[in-house]
Amino acid sequence: LILTGTIGVVHSFVVPTTQYSFHTPLKAEVRSRVPGKSSTSNTALNVQTTYDDSCDVLVLGSGPAGSAIASLLGANGKLDVVVADQNFDRDWVPNYGVWKDEWETVMDRFREFGVEFEGGNEGRSIDREWPVTDCYFGGSFDIPMEQRMRIDRPYFRVDRFALKKSLSKNFRVVRANHFSEAIGVNMYKPAGSLVHDEDGTTILLQKKGESSPITMRAKIVVDTTGHETKLTLKDTREFYTNPGFQIAYGATVEIDESNSPDLTMVGPYDKEAMTLFDYRTDHFSDQNDLIKATKAPTFMYAMPLRDNLVFFEETSLVARPAVSFQECKDRFFKRMDYLGIKVTKILEEEYCYIPMGGALPMRDQRILAVGGAAATVHPSTGYHLCRGLMGATDVAKAIKKELESDKPNIDRAAASGYHALWSPSNIRQRNFATFGGEFLMKQNVVGLRGFFDGFFRLPLEQWGGFLAGWPGLAYNESHETWLRRILFGVNFIVKLPPEVALDMAASIIQYSLKTTQLLQSVTPFFGEPYSYEYNRNMDRIGDVAAKQEARAMIEQSEVVEELPVMFDENDDSSIQGTKATITKAIVSPQVKEMAATMD
Repeated sequence: LILTGTIGVVHSFVVPTTQYSFHTPLKAEVRSRVPGKSSTSNTALNVQTTYDDSCDVLVLGSGPAGSAIASLLGANGKLDVVVADQNFDRDWVPNYGVWKDEWETVMDRFREFGVEFEGGNEGRSIDREWPVTDCYFGGSFDIPMEQRMRIDRPYFRVDRFALKKSLSKNFRVVRANHFSEAIGVNMYKPAGSLVHDEDGTTILLQKKGESSPITMRAKIVVDTTGHETKLTLKDTREFYTNPGFQIAYGATVEIDESNSPDLTMVGPYDKEAMTLFDYRTDHFSDQNDLIKATKAPTFMYAMPLRDNLVFFEETSLVARPAVSFQECKDRFFKRMDYLGIKVTKILEEEYCYIPMGGALPMRDQRILAVGGAAATVHPSTGYHLCRGLMGATDVAKAIKKELESDKPNIDRAAASGYHALWSPSNIRQRNFATFGGEFLMKQNVVGLRGFFDGFFRLPLEQWGGFLAGWPGLAYNESHETWLRRILFGVNFIVKLPPEVALDMAASIIQYSLKTTQLLQSVTPFFGEPYSYEYNRNMDRIGDVAAKQEARAMIEQSEVVEELPVMFDENDDSSIQGTKATITKAIVSPQVKEMAATMD
């Protein structure tokens, strides 16, 4: 009764586009690799199910993470992959900046799958390359205001149009969005809008302008809808910190160079260098504005593109609550005016909102999150593109291995995908960076100048590994073990100004009184973080050997009246409601004697 009642409840929620007949089976197997209606079959229950479309992998969202995982999974043609996004045809908005060596490691990994990054002015989906990177931390700790720190590490601006084109292959597109929301582990509202079973998932998708949703069937669903996803639950049972937010106002502009004394420069910025940080505040003439900028710092980020075309961005690195967009925009133009950079035309505007940190995905979810939905943004810096792309290759390997096997286990596929992203080792490394984000949020502009001036004075492999923070990216091997991280910390703290170093030491103590996560990341103690690896639930199976032994002994016992009736899973009558009688297995001599007396 419970079995048949549950099935009846689950399927009564599905909208009329799904039809049922109680004369043919329920269990779903994808039979069609082309769009259109598809049917499924099973010998267990007499139910006929029809879907509007079916696939092996359904990817929700078509940003870099979604397009990347879909391109990778569909690359060899063995899996039918669908990307569902009503906004698939819209251009990607952000201006992505990446370190050259990190981008090359990502390209090499994608090439292993047969996916090439093409196009762009520089090829490799790159719009512009700078041979060096500049920073300005003047105004504190006796650092002259005009002093420039030059970093001998090339930087790329990604051509977002070329990258999208490169990652828009190997999959089909359904221009529709999901409307489900997780209310518990593998439970969703509205009822019936998303249902899992042993062999996959049935989900309703809504196309714009159409009244009835379409019913999609997939073996596994991948969620790439961003950090604030409604499908992937975050694990708030373990210690976590609320997300911080990187906020930025950016603009691609044309500037007036008619009176420029040096056409190789844009104000103080070298056109042959990418300016990563300008934390100076000498452009504030109003004391109230200066106090506000000191407490809630922002920095200028400058990419000279070509001739008089430049992308500038005024950025709040990480704050909780977020700095307002209007504040960033006002500071942007104050800085432009002070530096004598005359903007004649704004070609593009960018409002950048990046949640950083927060809780990791909850374990045992069938929906597999990738990218921001899986909290893969660097919790200290906001870097994500290279991390997200590299993580997508790890997830793709795990999914392909399971789905291309003879007997795929969908629960194991999802768990393996999560484990590929968040192995205990990766979680330890993230916990280290999460503390970094918490420390940075405490700092005023003076503290940030001291922090980053010391940071970039470390050896490249140490600071580069911290910024990477993901296996496979350049220099990450310098941060992959607790010993490497503690060496980084010791080398770093001695390069900081004394007041910043003391603040960091105090913050380490305060943070460690709340949680052991930081200590776990820099020592061999305090155990391992919980794993996402698949573990079959044995509660329904128990100890088979013990039960078999008991049954054999019961068969040989002289005090046994009858053996328990075994539940026959192949007996259709039992599923249809026939009651199976299970008699008392063992009758003790005392019970026999009592029964005889009563008679």
